[in-house]
Order: sequence, then C-alpha cells, then structure tokens
Amino acid sequence: MHRHLSKTAHWLANRLWPRSPTARSPAARSLAGRSRAARLRASLGLACLALLPLAACTGDGRTPLLVYSPHGRDLLTLFEETFEAAHPEVDVRWLDMGSQEVYDRIRSESANPQADVWFGGPAAILSRAAEEGLLEPYRPAWADAVPTSSQDPENRYFGVYRTPPVIVYNSDVVAESDAPQDWSELLEPAWQGKVLIRDPLASGTMRTIFGYIVANAVRETGSTEAGFDWLRRLDTQTKEYVHSPALLHQKMVRQEGLVTMWELTDILFQQQRGNPLGYRFPTGGTPVIDDAAGLVRGARRPDLARTFLDWIGSKEALALAAEKAFRLPARTDMPSDSLPPWAREALEHMVPAEVDWRLIEADGADWMTTWDRTIRGKGGDAPVGSAP
Repeated sequence: MHRHLSKTAHWLANRLWPRSPTARSPAARSLAGRSRAARLRASLGLACLALLPLAACTGDGRTPLLVYSPHGRDLLTLFEETFEAAHPEVDVRWLDMGSQEVYDRIRSESANPQADVWFGGPAAILSRAAEEGLLEPYRPAWADAVPTSSQDPENRYFGVYRTPPVIVYNSDVVAESDAPQDWSELLEPAWQGKVLIRDPLASGTMRTIFGYIVANAVRETGSTEAGFDWLRRLDTQTKEYVHSPALLHQKMVRQEGLVTMWELTDILFQQQRGNPLGYRFPTGGTPVIDDAAGLVRGARRPDLARTFLDWIGSKEALALAAEKAFRLPARTDMPSDSLPPWAREALEHMVPAEVDWRLIEADGADWMTTWDRTIRGKGGDAPVGSAP
C-alpha cells in the first residue's frame, strides 16, 4: 500500500536513496528492483531513523522491525512479505550488506542501537559481536533442533542455515572437467590472472575461507606461515578484489575472470537466472559456515524481534527458504523429503572440512589485518608453500 510521506521524509528519503541507478551503498542495493511503494516504505523507515525514535515512525499504524542482513534481496523480500502476511501489524524493514559490514554497523551504533535483529553471517563474526556485548541472550523456540556446535553457550546467537563455499567457474568458457577440483588447483598456472575474489575485508564468506586456509596451516604445521604463503600465491593469481557479490557475478558472467570462490546459494540463484556459472564442491573439503542470527542488544522492539527469530528457524520458514532461496537448514530434524532436490544433492556431495572455529574466532581479525597490510596486491614471486 502506498503510504503518505511528509515533505521532510520525502526530502530525507531522496537524500538517503538517490534515484541514480549507479548507487552502490549496501542499503541502496537492498532496495534495487523493489516496487516503488516498497522503496518509499523503506526510505521512510530510514528517513525516520534520522528524525526520531523508530518506534514512533510509521505512517499506517504498523510497528516497524529493522533487520540487518547479508542474505540478499531475494530472501529478505520473501521473508518480509511472508512474515507481514502472518503479522499484519508489523512492517519489516531490512538493510542488505556484507556480514562484516553488519558487524561494523551494529558496533558503531551500540550507543544508540537501530537494528532489532542480526539475520545472517558466519558464527565466528557473531561470536566476536557477542563477546563485545552487541547481542542480547535469547534462546529461540527451535534452538534444541540445531547441533550444539551451531549454538552459542550463552544463547546470544544460533545457526539458522548451513552455507558451503564452493569453487565457481564460467561454464561458457571452462568445461566442468577442466574446472579446479580443490582449493589448491586455483594456484595452478592455468588460472593466473583469471581469478576474481570478493574483497575479504567486507565479506564474512571470504574471511571464513581465508581463515580456514590459515587455521589449516596452523593445524598441520603449528604455524601460520604456510597459510599466508598460500594466500600470497592466490594474490598472484588474482586479477581483482571485487567490492560486492553482485559485481563479482557480473564480472564472472562477462568473462573478466573465469574462476572464483563463493557461496553456493548465490551461485544457484545465478543459474536460475540463466547465467553461465558452474560450481564444484572442493574434493578436500569446504568450511561449511554456520549462518547464524541473534537479537541486537538494546533493540527498540525486543519482543517483536524474538517473534521474528522464532519464525526464521521454524520448519515452515526453513522449508520456504530452501525451496525459494536455496538455503540449507541448520536444523537436524527436517525430513529429507521436505527439502528440494538441489538441497538433497548438496548434502550428498558436499564434504565438510575440519575447521578450528575457535582459532578463527580468536585470531581471524588479526589475520585479515596482516593479509591486507602485507599480501593484498603484493603476492609477487612468492615461494611455493604447501596448499591446505
């Protein structure tokens, strides 16, 4: 429903969401492709954030719920519409950004929290946020159905989905038989200058993959040296670090790069849209991400946030996300016949890697600082090190 906007809100909405199609802010990307009414509704919500407490900011009497998430427009729009249909008194508003950006934003807003729910991101990043006091303990109704490894002992976040990183290739140019079969094959001479990488500093997925590489080196050798050497060699192969998933996909489709590493969900969406992107599960294993969610400490609408958290992990919502948005549920009590064929195939072929998540949680941020300072764009003629 098109709602009335005051002149002040219209002005702020235009300032916050300019009509230029080249807008690249995470929030602007989340609004791309939505109906004008939806864009106006979300614009009003963010405009009101600049004016007065969000709880009082509504034009139709509904209560707004603000969700920060890296899950993308498709899933977020689906959940917005489905949850609102069941709760017509609620106006779900969301900002789509990388999980590292969610962490940075919630941290910067901690003195005056704006978000109610953090929906999505590697558990390692939510763990760091929890230790910094950014998440409020809440045990959702479905918590007992996910593995203990997907639960925070203090109930501050829980795994909702399992997200496997995969090796991706342009299937118009690279035959499936020629595509890299394991992470180490990305370092072969055939792929030099043909690798694209999503910028790891803003991406929880890439931080997880890089963290896995380094943590695996520590497990095998007792030192990070071989892991950083591997990343140095990957840097030598890399044509560009791309600042957003959307741009990564576009460049891969345009053959500006031929191979990359990214999460399965996005690649299945690209295939659904007819884009020539194939994928392979690494034969040596992949660091399957516990894609978690939690209640933001100081949320303006905590009771409503708890209701939303209870719903996203329900069997109904998980089946919907699997069918419509290519999400693997973290719950272990989902009947296999309730999952679509792609999910059953993924569970059959994916090889979860052994990962020291505690080490990544403890040292991952420092590793990324080291990578950014000493490796990014400086791979050069690095000595050959052992691949994980």
